Amino acid sequence: MPKSSALTPPPSRARATLLALGPAFVAAIAYVDPGNVAANLTAGARYGYLLLWVLIVANAIAVLVQYQSAKVGIVTGRSLPELLGDRLRDGPRRAYWVQAELVAAATDIAEVLGGAIALHLLFDLPLLVGGVIVGIASMVLLSVQSWRGQRSFEAIIIVLLAVIVVGFVTGLLFTGLDPAEAVAGIVPRFQGTDSVLLATSMLGATVMPHAIYLHSALARDRHGESHEPARITALLRATRWDVGGALFVAGAVNISMLLLAASALRGIDGTDTIEGAHAAVVATLGPAVGVIFAIGLLASGLASTSVGTYAGSAIMGGLLKVRVPLIARRLITLIPALVVLGIGFDPTRALVLSQVVLSFGIPFALIPLVHLASSSAVMGEFVNRPWLRVAGWTSAALITVLNVLLIVLVVGGS
Repeated sequence: MPKSSALTPPPSRARATLLALGPAFVAAIAYVDPGNVAANLTAGARYGYLLLWVLIVANAIAVLVQYQSAKVGIVTGRSLPELLGDRLRDGPRRAYWVQAELVAAATDIAEVLGGAIALHLLFDLPLLVGGVIVGIASMVLLSVQSWRGQRSFEAIIIVLLAVIVVGFVTGLLFTGLDPAEAVAGIVPRFQGTDSVLLATSMLGATVMPHAIYLHSALARDRHGESHEPARITALLRATRWDVGGALFVAGAVNISMLLLAASALRGIDGTDTIEGAHAAVVATLGPAVGVIFAIGLLASGLASTSVGTYAGSAIMGGLLKVRVPLIARRLITLIPALVVLGIGFDPTRALVLSQVVLSFGIPFALIPLVHLASSSAVMGEFVNRPWLRVAGWTSAALITVLNVLLIVLVVGGS
């Protein structure tokens, strides 16, 4: 009879859940990238608490979407791009890949720009030089994933997420909020075309298409393929905690950014840019808070550009069945961001516009995800329940309507 010490008892449910956490926190980096900083600070500085409701709705949708993405990866053992690549004919598959790559490019521009701005704020480096440094640093981070595995990569990203939280929440502790206006900001409404543009930008920055593609790959890579219903059920239970915790953190950071701008930066000239907002933070809250803010922005740029490259690789591998080394892909996708920096385009404006591009890409990722997660042929006994199907399709419709509204207002010149 074997000794009792040689027996390995199964982990408790709590411990098993804890060990399964991680993929959602990597995907959540997409929700606190420099594009979020630009969109949220601009919205708060221009309109105060008016668009707070957008962040609340977007974060609720994000929880729903990211859970379904991870669920598809866990149940099928395939990423969303792989499932689409298997189902689309060659022509539509390549066209779909093009739009997904455009979204990934817009993401990368925002992330590199944000890191470059942070280095400029901290060390007065030229933006182009900062962009190159961010690109090199992201290659180092990606090499960890290649050499040490996903868990080591997740650990580094989670540390950077903690830095981001401190960087963007600290300033809020030194400002005075207006509770009545904050509560009023929960009521959905707009104030002209520009507020719709910003709302779309905030939505694109919160529910990001590349995070939808990525999370299914992260869950699959972390947990592997399983055909045991009991194990899948346990992983899905852990994933709900993973997604809920990660998106709670990301949502709190986004809301903190808007509240900071609404309470401390509204009406101050230049605060609708990241540089101007930083200057105002330094002037009103002190240089120490300004440094913490800039460090948070730098962590955001470094983490998000690495995660974005990972997502782009998953998209290309699934849709084109072409595997490009992460470092090589990082070199190629760095070029558009450096071009934007080199020609002197307003970086904050570029960040906001990049998030609008992302918002238009959301339906292309979200509609197939909801369709596949609601298909019993794909998901078997783990197919979405009726309420989750309704919620998923409602989210897709809401985002699509907002995008159409933006087009109508812009074309009509309202």
